[in-house]
Amino acid sequence: MFSQVLVANRGEISCRITRTLHSMGIRSIAVYTEHDRDAKHVQVADAAVLIDSYLSVESIVAATHAVDGMRADAVHPGYGFLSENAHLAEACAAAGITFIGPGVEALEIMGDKIASKMHVTERGVAVIPGIAEPGMTNDDLVAAAAEVGFPLLIKPSAGGGGKGMTIVREPDAVAGALDSARRVASAAFGDDTLFLERLVEKPRHIEVQVLADGHGTIIHLGERECSLQRRHQKIIEEAPSPLLDEATRQRIGEAACEVARSVSYIGAGTVEFLVSDNAPDEFFFMEMNTRLQVEHPVTEMVTGFDLVEWQVRIAAGEKLTVETPTLTGHAVEARIYSEDPANDFLPSAGQIVHLHEAADGSSASTATTSTAATSVRVDSSLIQGGTVSANYDPMLAKVIAHGATRAEALRALDRALADTVILGVTTNIEFLRALLNRDDVTAGHLDTGLIERALAEIEFAAPTPAVLAAAALSIHSKRWMPGSPWQQPSGWRVGQHRPARYRLACAGQVHEVLVAGPPSAAEVTIDGSTIPARLTSTGVEWGTQSIRLALETVDATVWIGQEGTSWALTAQSRAESLAAHRATLARVAGVVDPELRSPMPGTVVAVAVANGDSVTAGQTVLTIEAMKMEHPVVATLDGVVDISLKPGDLVTRDQIVARIESPQASTEGETS
Repeated sequence: MFSQVLVANRGEISCRITRTLHSMGIRSIAVYTEHDRDAKHVQVADAAVLIDSYLSVESIVAATHAVDGMRADAVHPGYGFLSENAHLAEACAAAGITFIGPGVEALEIMGDKIASKMHVTERGVAVIPGIAEPGMTNDDLVAAAAEVGFPLLIKPSAGGGGKGMTIVREPDAVAGALDSARRVASAAFGDDTLFLERLVEKPRHIEVQVLADGHGTIIHLGERECSLQRRHQKIIEEAPSPLLDEATRQRIGEAACEVARSVSYIGAGTVEFLVSDNAPDEFFFMEMNTRLQVEHPVTEMVTGFDLVEWQVRIAAGEKLTVETPTLTGHAVEARIYSEDPANDFLPSAGQIVHLHEAADGSSASTATTSTAATSVRVDSSLIQGGTVSANYDPMLAKVIAHGATRAEALRALDRALADTVILGVTTNIEFLRALLNRDDVTAGHLDTGLIERALAEIEFAAPTPAVLAAAALSIHSKRWMPGSPWQQPSGWRVGQHRPARYRLACAGQVHEVLVAGPPSAAEVTIDGSTIPARLTSTGVEWGTQSIRLALETVDATVWIGQEGTSWALTAQSRAESLAAHRATLARVAGVVDPELRSPMPGTVVAVAVANGDSVTAGQTVLTIEAMKMEHPVVATLDGVVDISLKPGDLVTRDQIVARIESPQASTEGETS
């Protein structure tokens, strides 16, 4: 067995791998970049090495020699980054270090979606109809699209995580979609090879977990349902699938084992299938992920297996001593992202100012709480005061619930999300709860397009009067200095005292709150209604109600969390309020803003027009990437574009990135 293992990853998966290494008595070594110097995965490891990039094979291999004069025995790649990179496996072998993963043959064949489809077809495994040939140019793919038929799906051959995957429904949209997909694939995987697949409408995404040792034994650990996706990125996963019967479960498991056997697979891997909701006994091979999956905890909870432990044991040469298990109960996982679902899921970055996780362990990387009927597990990379960077994937944590039945697991997960508080960045927790409580989800009627259809029906909560009162009282209490009455916003004057006025901006709306008296016994007026209120250790007393809230004030912003929903309420000064009011007066109804602004901090990855070009409303002007996602910035009106940015430039949130001058405005200026 290994004495120390280097974990070539970051975030929650690095923490989760370290937990198992420690349970096995193995020393863990973390790697980190400057952005992650104070990250949790660095803190929980036994040692840590600074590297320039998580994508550098040379840096990873060099890091195995850089700790206390002792070399790491093995490298665990986690998922993402270099986890499916054959060059890392080869470099480890050349350095005499064990790569905890499959062999180079499996990585090369299954890492190329075109090659993998051709390979498994020869073994009798059904694949989705499409065109998958090496070296196809954009012109080749445009011509082939007509043969594949519409709607179709463009996919990067070296891809993963849905990056670069694009649905195309009309022939005219193929060329532009190919350009975008190649750019994303090249940036994410260093390979811009693409292929086409016929799009299966209302498909279900079902994957099978396999384990294989170096002695010829291959088993499967059942399937996972991963159909709840947005932009091809999984959000909620569960095991087992509510769709499959036992006979189909055995057939799809055997097909997955055959795929693994065909490349002499070693370790933990996942074979992904597309299954028609209308014909659940038919399944098509999509790809094999030659690594641990993000959603592996649901399999662990229904089988009792520690997949990371078995990865390590198999890599150390041990034989599998277990058989395909009986699945016990049901498990569901939700991924928490730092993003704003109410604002087109734009990424959110910042400092965590308040944190409470549903299974809140002290310094443990994975915490678990249980009741007689259910258990909840949290795999997290979060720490109080930590920073969520815009440089990496926005996933912060995973919350996993297990119950005797699917209904019990769903209820336990919903409760765990309601108990989770993450303040300082905007998260998708409220969105996850709304999704879990939809009738089609609770009934198990799932498909990969469900979330996109559901978005229009989900309403996000505005701050209630009690929340507004709590925010105003928090600011009021910080201004209410003990001692001298001259340092208190008492509003003293002869007769009735003047209340303090707070203008709180939240999600584009400004709410006015009046507070009279001391924070311990104030009267709060909102929309003409006056109610006694005071802050408590658990929230706010609002009239006769005691309302539980999580609350943290940073400078002029009050962060408040309640039952999985959070708000950032920022106090506006009188000058700021007047400026906003004047801007409203100056705005002409029906006139769009000619200034294009960046919706988030990020990097310009493409500029679609040149300075001085004519553009039309809705045309993409440039594309900005943040947290591994691309966001197009489009022209708001017809006109001539003024732009000076180029690919690689960094932009901040709300920065003006281009201006559009309408021909009408130019004509009016000349006339005047």
